[in-house]
Amino acid sequence: MSGQALHEPFEDLERQRLAAAFGMWIFLATEILFFGSAFLAFSVYRQLHPEGMLAAARETNIVLGSVNTAILLASSVTMAVADKAAEQMRKRETILCLALTAAFGLGFLVVKLFEYREDIAERLVPGPHFALTEPGAQLFFGFYWVMTGIHAIHLTIGIVIVLITIWRIRRGSLAYGRSGFLPSLGLYWHLVDVVWIFLFPLLYLGGRA
Repeated sequence: MSGQALHEPFEDLERQRLAAAFGMWIFLATEILFFGSAFLAFSVYRQLHPEGMLAAARETNIVLGSVNTAILLASSVTMAVADKAAEQMRKRETILCLALTAAFGLGFLVVKLFEYREDIAERLVPGPHFALTEPGAQLFFGFYWVMTGIHAIHLTIGIVIVLITIWRIRRGSLAYGRSGFLPSLGLYWHLVDVVWIFLFPLLYLGGRA
């Protein structure tokens, strides 16, 4: 493989992998703090405006939300398989699983765009023409738009990195099986999926029990 696995200032691959993993965990910790704070704020407002927040939650499209949950769970599987294939230096399987991961991510975004279009048509965007009148309903959809939007941005970044990774593996410029890059990318991808696993019950299941 033409890709250089070991880079300065590291003396061996194991230290480089550990440093890459440590750096990614630091980054993930900051992301967890951000999303955790948002989830806490949402929970507080739901206690203050329970009826309005639950009424708003019933307006979300649980079918599309469930489809997207299944898509992201599938993408986590393909990312994990890609990581394992890379460890075993199976280039073709690594590229295939990464391509499937990116495809699942794009599928999620397409479904989400259809859902956003439906939300706009039903006047579920906070503002003067908001469709719901219950106190707290606009707060719910404010959280909905901000958090799903931020999640979509993170997912888009992940898709772009996955596609670049595929390109680099194909041209031989990434030592995918010996560096810590692919495991770190997997950690990022799984975090994006876990965030959605928390968003789904908060946004789609409330008020439907």
